[in-house]
Amino acid sequence: MRASLIQIAVDEGESVESRRRRVASLVREQAGADLVVLPELWTTGAFAYEEFGTEAEPLEGPTYEAMAKAASDAGVWLHAGSIPERAASESGSAAGSGPLYNTSLVFSPSGDLAAAYRKIHRFGFDKGEAVLMGAGRELVTVRLPETTVGVATCYDLRFPELFRGLVDAGAETLVVPAGWPERRRAHWTLLAQARAVENQAFVLACGTAGTHAGVPQAGHSIVVDPWGEVLAEAGADEEILTVEFDPAKVATTREQFPALKDRVL
Repeated sequence: MRASLIQIAVDEGESVESRRRRVASLVREQAGADLVVLPELWTTGAFAYEEFGTEAEPLEGPTYEAMAKAASDAGVWLHAGSIPERAASESGSAAGSGPLYNTSLVFSPSGDLAAAYRKIHRFGFDKGEAVLMGAGRELVTVRLPETTVGVATCYDLRFPELFRGLVDAGAETLVVPAGWPERRRAHWTLLAQARAVENQAFVLACGTAGTHAGVPQAGHSIVVDPWGEVLAEAGADEEILTVEFDPAKVATTREQFPALKDRVL
């Protein structure tokens, strides 16, 4: 199976529409891959909190349309990172006043929406995403021909129980788009490897480059195998990280070292 992780920078001088066109073009260039992954909140920047409300879209908004077409044009499964989603307003509320979510979109090679995941763990403690966005409630997996993908987003990486739930739901490959800050890059690598080892699964973690709202980004998108071996890792700048891996290694690893069968809690 071939996967391409598109690690882009979110340039404040670039319009959202221009960035959509650029990213769609990059996705199309990955024709021949089985799975393409984009970072978290690449339309706005993960730390551009003031942009969340102004740039929020309905689920089937312009980013949805652009990424669905790009997936179809390239003939790839596309995890389109995440967008600030403006959910439908409650009855009686003003138009456009529904809650915000950090929502991931996964498209099939025909351009159909295969899954949407609203981020469960919101970062920021008492500010930023944690207070501006609602929390998702549902674990999400997607069945690809070669593997079952478990979907998580950025800060979720710090919560191992979420990944246990994904494994219980059949996940063999864990895909994590992120906007992870450079100052905690060591945690990014450590946690990606930990989630792979403890769940005996592949981890594909796609971050961003550059600076978001004054916050330098870690970059260093990474692919880890079920034994914790790093198969590929990007640098700090914009890069497309492409790797080939064998999804069958998950079953082999779990048979050779059946630690998951010894779970008690």
